[in-house]
Amino acid sequence: MTINKIILTGCFLSSFFFSQAQDMLGSIDSLSSNEKDLTIATFKATRLVDQHTVETVGPRTLDFRISHRFGAVNSAAYNIWGLDGTASIRLGLEYSPNGRFMFGLGRTSTDKMVDGFLKYKLIRQAKNGSPITMTLFAGAYYTTMKDGNKIANGFDKYEYTSSRLSYCYEIMIARKFSPSFSLQIAPWMVHYNLAEHITDQNDAFGIAGLFRLKITKRAAITAEYAYRINNYSLNTKYYDSMSIGYEVETGGHVFQVHFTNSIGIVENQFFTHTDTKWDDMGIRLGFNISRVFTL
Repeated sequence: MTINKIILTGCFLSSFFFSQAQDMLGSIDSLSSNEKDLTIATFKATRLVDQHTVETVGPRTLDFRISHRFGAVNSAAYNIWGLDGTASIRLGLEYSPNGRFMFGLGRTSTDKMVDGFLKYKLIRQAKNGSPITMTLFAGAYYTTMKDGNKIANGFDKYEYTSSRLSYCYEIMIARKFSPSFSLQIAPWMVHYNLAEHITDQNDAFGIAGLFRLKITKRAAITAEYAYRINNYSLNTKYYDSMSIGYEVETGGHVFQVHFTNSIGIVENQFFTHTDTKWDDMGIRLGFNISRVFTL
């Protein structure tokens, strides 16, 4: 717990420093923009399906996001193949003061989760410069759930506030290979202050892959996959998160519709606690809507 507090604090302080250095970075970019010819729109939005991309919103831009996942398709006709099933929804607000440093807050119905995150675009791909874009990510998550077993066993697993907290860290590396094709990889780590079972590990590690293939001027096919490296739970069977989607830009909106085997919408849920799989149709129809405002 202490190590994660130190890491998260460091991320916040680093991000604050980067934000304060906006004028200096702006001066450097303005002097060398002709030489660098910076690559733009590696991805069209800050998320592909569930996972974050290297993108941040523009300077002084506010992004209002709605994410929704229906029930599992294999719940059959009685539940209209998931449309009547248990759903998950997240509402979020995200802002960038300078187009490189970005922060956001959200609330997800699954686990009654409140989340906050920081992103910083450290390196930007350029024609005569860096071949990649690299963005750093740090997220914190707080569940407001009550312990359903408290009355039965007299013990509240959330007795300590710290037990409700978990964290995620990512290093996202992406390249726009052509006007139509972009690829991203991202090693990730999730830490839980409170493991579900005494035999479970508090830390989970993995690597994620994302790609976007543009098929028309405003539409693209997207996919993402999150591979889990360590077996952090011996009691519950979890699966790698995988999603396939279709993305359309309409003015100030980006609309994404997809199928995913994850009901969770934030990192400490879909990276580590995806409990259904594609091969038995344990997938869910979902969508994201993003609306940006320049302030």
